[in-house]
Amino acid sequence: MSSNDDELADNQPDVSGDDSFDDSDLSDSSDDEEGFHFDEDDTGDIEQKKEVPKDIDFKYMVVGICCHPKKDLVAVGTISGPVDLYSFSRESTNKEILSYVHHKHSCRAVKFSESGEHLFTASKDTTICVVDMESNSVYRKFSRVSGLPIYSLLPIDNYLLAAGEDEGQVVLWDFRMQNPIQVFEDCEDFISSMAMKKEKRVVLAASGDGRIVSYNLRAMKMDKQSEYLDVELLSLGIFKDGSKVAVGGGDGAINIFNFGEFGNISDRFPGHPGSVDSMAVLSDDVLCTGCEDGKIRVVQLFPNRFLGVLGGHKGFAVEGLSLSHDSSLLASCSYDQKVKFWDLSSVNELKEQDVKETKKKHQQVNKQVNSFFDDL
Repeated sequence: MSSNDDELADNQPDVSGDDSFDDSDLSDSSDDEEGFHFDEDDTGDIEQKKEVPKDIDFKYMVVGICCHPKKDLVAVGTISGPVDLYSFSRESTNKEILSYVHHKHSCRAVKFSESGEHLFTASKDTTICVVDMESNSVYRKFSRVSGLPIYSLLPIDNYLLAAGEDEGQVVLWDFRMQNPIQVFEDCEDFISSMAMKKEKRVVLAASGDGRIVSYNLRAMKMDKQSEYLDVELLSLGIFKDGSKVAVGGGDGAINIFNFGEFGNISDRFPGHPGSVDSMAVLSDDVLCTGCEDGKIRVVQLFPNRFLGVLGGHKGFAVEGLSLSHDSSLLASCSYDQKVKFWDLSSVNELKEQDVKETKKKHQQVNKQVNSFFDDL
């Protein structure tokens, strides 16, 4: 997500509703040394076996999405400020429920509370708003004195949330109060993404300065931080039952840490042809990644490998990913002014099939070894 949202909004391409949009000027750079040139990975497309909701088209670039934790609803933040709420369905037409215009500038982050009772929205204008989902109205709006544009949000419970700002601040809010509970200033660049290990009340923050920082909410202090990785860190996910942390970098690699051991990475999985801008954790060892080249990939960790490509946004960087409440669909958004949906049923089948093939190969190898020794 660019920090220069207003300039992007003024110069955004008009591609809404145009399936024939030609993105060759973005992807074909073989004769332009300064343009993007991505080598294709060797993974195939993952079959979409079930019907998915149709694309939702917008007048403005979409920079943030979040699916409701209990209903087939998606909240969409746009670069011009409006926040739109849509219902989606595999069987019927998607419907616009409401459009909120409470932000003066780009709405950079939208997140539902865990219960789904509240929708938090944050903007470049430094404000955070709370939408009551029962009355469908904005009933709280706040910002801190001398606050900076907000880049990311993390709901902690129904009332507590963390906001990541453009210059590295992590601000804790109880939205029933007008002033923040705590302001941490341990990073030097934008807070791109945050995640939480709830049972330990530990918040992780990824920064554009190349560090991961953890915050202990019980002690209200910074707990640990990683070494500088010399690359922007752009996305974050906790997996393996909370024991591992995956961090997407601007160099196309996924950096893996042991939770609580952030001094150095424990593993590194390169291979994305552009920056890993967004991430969604599907299971204990499977992630979806949104890449700068516009593709959404399914990645297995331990063993580290690409399982395939779900689809993409015609060369536009994938700005956001969000799982539906039943984890059957993945929603994605990009600067092509669309929200798209992807069926995940084939992912589990693909993984199970691969496990069976691996077991079969091991059995064949063991049979060959046993036959060899039987002949001795």
